[in-house]
Amino acid sequence: MKTTLIILKPDCVARGFIGEVIKRLEKKGLSILAMKMMRVDRALAEEHYAEHKGRPFFESLIKFITSGPVVPMVIEGMNAPQVCRAMMGNTKCSESPAGTLRGDLGMSGRFNLIHGSDSDESAVREIALWFKKEEIMDTYRDDYHWLHDFEDGRPI
Repeated sequence: MKTTLIILKPDCVARGFIGEVIKRLEKKGLSILAMKMMRVDRALAEEHYAEHKGRPFFESLIKFITSGPVVPMVIEGMNAPQVCRAMMGNTKCSESPAGTLRGDLGMSGRFNLIHGSDSDESAVREIALWFKKEEIMDTYRDDYHWLHDFEDGRPI
């Protein structure tokens, strides 16, 4: 099992899509280990987007993510970062296929509803930025044996 960070961005929250996104993640077989609603301060935003510092779009990223409430979540599942990224679709919503979150719910390239860690390494770094260890639950879905090839609690 792997974990990843998902952030429902201000446009997703404002448009009332929190439940829709959670529903899709859970239907896929992913578990939510932590979740909260919050406003992002500039310091956290800059640390989260540090890799983009100095790029022309950096300030617009910071302005957007701090413009309203967000819902960060720690998601667990087999290959969670890759699975979540596939579910999200292309960064530019208009180029995302139907069936993806951005393809079904978004129109913009800039206001693209959701963030997901792009790798296992990014997930570890980002989760530590957004959540304290004690905020992350240790859960087990009763239906994992129907979703994954497990034997005695271990992946086959």
